[in-house]
Amino acid sequence: MKKIALWLLVLAVIGVGAGHAQNAKVMIATGGIGGVYYYYGTQISEIMNKNGVAAATAMQTAASVDNMMLIRDKTEAAKNTFFFATVLPDTAYFTVLGKHEKFAQKPAKANILWMMYPNFQHIVTTDKSGIAKLADLQDKRVSTGAPGSGTEFTALNLLHAAKIDTAKFKKWEKLGAKESDEALANGTIDAYFWSGGLPTGSIVELASTLERKGLKITLVPLPASDPGVASFMNEFKGLTDPTVIPKTVYGTAADTPSLAFWNMFMCPESTPVELAYQTTKAVFENLETLRAAVKPARDTDPASTAKFVGKTAIPFHPGAVKYFKEKGLVK
Repeated sequence: MKKIALWLLVLAVIGVGAGHAQNAKVMIATGGIGGVYYYYGTQISEIMNKNGVAAATAMQTAASVDNMMLIRDKTEAAKNTFFFATVLPDTAYFTVLGKHEKFAQKPAKANILWMMYPNFQHIVTTDKSGIAKLADLQDKRVSTGAPGSGTEFTALNLLHAAKIDTAKFKKWEKLGAKESDEALANGTIDAYFWSGGLPTGSIVELASTLERKGLKITLVPLPASDPGVASFMNEFKGLTDPTVIPKTVYGTAADTPSLAFWNMFMCPESTPVELAYQTTKAVFENLETLRAAVKPARDTDPASTAKFVGKTAIPFHPGAVKYFKEKGLVK
């Protein structure tokens, strides 16, 4: 009888663990419609629902900074409600360490589930804007991204490193991806910042729109030799790498030197191990579905994430690590 009782207890504990994951409510904070975050997060929610991981819903947000605030302020572990999020690495780093002004008194307690894909810094303009380098933005009409977004956070840090005063812009806008596209196409701004994967669908569409207007889309080059870029890279060591956006991506006249950041899919520290494990497992077992819907997800890969485990300032969630160990990718 004692053995039977013991086995019943073990089964009950296992059942609670599985049920906790399945009965959880997960809100996935993404980004603005038109950006890769939105479509990526939407697909993750569908994968979680179809595989019985949790009741998941993707939501539009202003992206990274807002997403980290949602993880910090809206997660209610006691009610089995968790906010997961797509986040830029520099934003995640500053918010978890409390170096961002909105997190100075209360840092976010968050872990990484996996690395999504490298984000590329875009400064989008046209061939008629007169903007050929970062410094040329000083007296122009510029959008730095939606307020509270990771795009805005990176843009302002890059401009600060380049000693460009936003107060001296001819016009300073704070628009999301879709609104920035429309403003550039309508000629109400000269350039805008965007951090996203390749290709970002809304920019592909913008290139076609501009062509119909007799304009050609251009990306402002960000070579490591540029003083502002060099200063930025020095300040954010280990968080960014020099890269190139090929001319074939958006039909630009030439390849464009740029900066790359690995996006992170994150969850609260309080996420149950089983929920984090089942989420990670479901996504990596359904990569074809994810990649068919989101082109940048071609870089979402177990091996690409595993190489970061144990090497990031922000720890990976134990549930995710469990999956990578199970696959023999992490010791």
